[in-house]
Amino acid sequence: MYYSLTELLEKIRLGEDTTIEFKREMPHRDSLADEIAAFANAKGGTILIGIDDNKEVIGLGLQELDRAEKMVVEICEDSIEPAVDFFTEKLRIDDRNILKTEVPRSLFVHKSPNGYFTRRGSSKRELMTDQLARLLQSRSQARIIRFDEQLVPNTHKGTLREVYYQRFITEDASEDVIENLLLKRRLLVQEGWEIRASVAGVLMCNDTPDDFLYNSFIQAVYYNGKVKDANYQIDAKDFRGPLDQQIIDAYRFVQKHNMISARKEVGRIDRPQYSMRAVFEAIVNAVVHRDYSKGESKIRLFMFSDRLELYSPGALANTLTIDDLPYRQATRNELLGRLLSETTLDDVGEQVKRRHFLERRGEGVGIILHESETLSGKIPVYELHNEELCLTIFAAESLQDNVSF
Repeated sequence: MYYSLTELLEKIRLGEDTTIEFKREMPHRDSLADEIAAFANAKGGTILIGIDDNKEVIGLGLQELDRAEKMVVEICEDSIEPAVDFFTEKLRIDDRNILKTEVPRSLFVHKSPNGYFTRRGSSKRELMTDQLARLLQSRSQARIIRFDEQLVPNTHKGTLREVYYQRFITEDASEDVIENLLLKRRLLVQEGWEIRASVAGVLMCNDTPDDFLYNSFIQAVYYNGKVKDANYQIDAKDFRGPLDQQIIDAYRFVQKHNMISARKEVGRIDRPQYSMRAVFEAIVNAVVHRDYSKGESKIRLFMFSDRLELYSPGALANTLTIDDLPYRQATRNELLGRLLSETTLDDVGEQVKRRHFLERRGEGVGIILHESETLSGKIPVYELHNEELCLTIFAAESLQDNVSF
């Protein structure tokens, strides 16, 4: 939106328009929800609280500023369906406090307490039935274009880092054709005259994809016990970066804490808690099949003394059921799947011998079930919890536990 205070001051002097709204003080909750949804349903915009319609900086007291920010957060998360992405910033202008709320153009159509609104000129307007129908049609692209191929608002070609996107285009391509190649690979998407990065482009070709797609990272925690208890938390990491790097980092986290027991009878016998081949397949599946439109949750990996739990946001794709998983294949993110099937996998250990992150043969779930049961004697369990898929892999018993005297 506005990246410098100078640019913002210039906009204030020019007054309200399609992209900026002034509020002298914190408005009624439902009214502000309508304003925010209107920007999200249009091309995005900025709301400045603490400035009146005459462009005068009135300011907010510190407590009022904190209350205003808290209310904006609550409104965006609770009063608008679906929840709206936003960014708040507390600023000082003319020695007075104001709250800036930036609302990007959304991938979805949002309903606020008083209906469906959009931004027209310097005010919000309720969408008429035909306008709403057209907007719903244009933004429900998920039914026509997969979510991972849709554009991400507030991005551009420079959002994609060359060191990452070069993996997916001709190595000797000249600068003047690179953009066309990125468009053909759907790493970039054109909308009118504007070119944006796609969801898959951001996830695979940016160092911090969660800056654009909220919660698009992996959170891992290791507990020295059987319950989630901070008193027993030994290690915790958030893995960001391109998805292939997230997969490697999460894999190595498990590898680090995958305890190996040993027994020496006739030759040494080693037994790890988990098959790292199964773990790799599980993490790749979680990343490829998660629903990236659900920004309220992230992929979560928990290790306990007796099991590993892996949560991936999103219900099962298409008509797939839990019972179907070992036998059927349904890809939620086809573009991501193709990109990971082209991404070279460096050496991560003897158990994972493959050239690319994804082999696309539909063998992943079978490997997870077979390898894990062979090691621990227990079949891993898939469960759905509130549109979140959870995989539990049970740890193998220590060889020392089975020693008889």
